[in-house]
Amino acid sequence: MVALVAIAALSGVAGSLWWQQTHRPALELATGTYLSSPRQLPDFSLIDQNNAPFSPANLRGHWTLMFFGYTNCPDFCPTTLVMLAALEKRLRAENATVRPQVVFVSVDAARDTPAQLARYVPAFDPSFLGVTAHDQAAIEALAARLGVAVMLEPKRADGGYVVDHSGLIDVIDPEGRIAAILTGPFTVPALEADLERIESRRA
Repeated sequence: MVALVAIAALSGVAGSLWWQQTHRPALELATGTYLSSPRQLPDFSLIDQNNAPFSPANLRGHWTLMFFGYTNCPDFCPTTLVMLAALEKRLRAENATVRPQVVFVSVDAARDTPAQLARYVPAFDPSFLGVTAHDQAAIEALAARLGVAVMLEPKRADGGYVVDHSGLIDVIDPEGRIAAILTGPFTVPALEADLERIESRRA
């Protein structure tokens, strides 16, 4: 009889946990969309600003904010990186238990060499990491699979050109999966609050 009572109690606890997991209210974010079922990243092979290989394995074991842009971007990219640097500074000052790594993925493989990224990306914050590809096709294929639109405009007479691209930020969880897609508008307080919500839901 005691065994039956114990089994019933355990079943009740398990049922309660199942109910909480399957009937949790949707998580509302101020800056984007939370994915109740995290999305696996596609396989990719890139190179970082130190000329080291960069793959999905580099995104496991910690939280990551992955942002697509390019170093010749006139406004949106540097503005977003400044905001992310301010977020990192605030989290550092607060001794936050979770401080996502910022990974800046270039959509301009021709001009954004590892050396160029090494000069540009850490200038916003020394912890930021720049990533590029050996060719434009590889980076555009990855961007397309992640829902990031990339379009190179025709070159000007001086050889310069602009790269149009989506401005979303992917939140990657420690298992290397996309936990949320942030589309803005971005402010440091709103982004910090959203990250706390995302991290607590994953806990």
